[in-house]
Amino acid sequence: MKLSAFGKKFTSESGILKLMDDLGNALAGDKDMIMMGGGNPGHVPEIEDALKKRLEKIVLNHDQFRRLTGIYDPPQGEKEFVKELASMLNKEFSWNLTEKNIALTNGSQSSFFLLFNMFAGQMEDSTKKKVLLPLAPEYIGYADAGLCDDFFVSFKPKIDFLENRTFKYRVDFDSLEITDEVGAICVSRPTNPTGNVITDEEVKKLCELAQKHDIPFILDNAYGTPFPDIIFTQAKPFFEKNMILCMSLSKFGLPAARTGIIIADEEIIKAVSGINAIVNLAPGSFGPMMALDLIKNNEINAFSTNVIKPYYHNKAKAAVELFHKELEGTNYYIHKPEGAIFLWLWFKDLKITTYELYERLKDRGVIVVPGKYFFPGINDESWVHRNECIRVTYSQEVEKVKKGIKIIGEEVRKGYY
Repeated sequence: MKLSAFGKKFTSESGILKLMDDLGNALAGDKDMIMMGGGNPGHVPEIEDALKKRLEKIVLNHDQFRRLTGIYDPPQGEKEFVKELASMLNKEFSWNLTEKNIALTNGSQSSFFLLFNMFAGQMEDSTKKKVLLPLAPEYIGYADAGLCDDFFVSFKPKIDFLENRTFKYRVDFDSLEITDEVGAICVSRPTNPTGNVITDEEVKKLCELAQKHDIPFILDNAYGTPFPDIIFTQAKPFFEKNMILCMSLSKFGLPAARTGIIIADEEIIKAVSGINAIVNLAPGSFGPMMALDLIKNNEINAFSTNVIKPYYHNKAKAAVELFHKELEGTNYYIHKPEGAIFLWLWFKDLKITTYELYERLKDRGVIVVPGKYFFPGINDESWVHRNECIRVTYSQEVEKVKKGIKIIGEEVRKGYY
């Protein structure tokens, strides 16, 4: 039996496919693993309580329960949720949206698979387009989303060294080049894996560059503002006509509900809805129904700013302090934690690669993600920085995070000898 090129792509041993399989095998073993590599959000008590109350309300209301479990939504997504979300965003930010500007997907990963392949790959005129990532490292989930090879073009960042062994990546606009082969620009804010938040000025400049070249600017806002607002620095919500803004309910506390949100021009939303109809028939109802009241009364933004943001900010500060303690005396740097739920660590001049470090940590029951997976579109093997970094999450239970950081410190020290 022969597979098509499409089928073979998803049996390959590259990128996120290999890593997820590897992590799954590790977790299926007998050892009690400390998961500091995944993107699962923490369990915030106040958010869980609010969602429980909402679910109880749905279960006790016959019509709402039937909508949740017994009726297909339109391919665009749950109608009332889409309507209320457009209304809330217009009221808060004057974005002038209608219901025709929003579509839902079964998770952000689905959103990016659809969008990337709508604007890049093999085009109708037989040309080939790519997605430009202006700032690598970038989200690991992008890497295998293209349906053809050589799908991304990326640029190395400028690196600013800051106080107390921290640093920050910045877009290198002097090196950034947008050629005719670029079909879209995409950046995450805050960035997974680094916790970097590109500035309002950088966002505006990238949007203007996309407009100048008549291509979309895709802003991945899965951790951003106004919800879940896991941003610890200054950042304003941003949307312009040539943009595609991608949001999610996962990091608000509904990762299992798989609800991606795409905000864009009507023509793009129509295309996304058409793909939904073919691939899924309809997006799931659970996430939109669970969040509906929170959107209606704008509690989703209040919860995000007053509960979720400080919850993760406090965890980030505690994790950074622990890493400073456990890594003291080594040549380490921590990317300034400005948002998301990760820390990005750079072990300069480490004598082993961070993939080898990952294997050693896995043997000791700690799962992290080696840096090499976060640089799609950069093929410069001489750039050792790619093999000197790891991503860790601090979102899990405090005692497990403490134990994991201690083990990471021990193995990093060994890696310098």
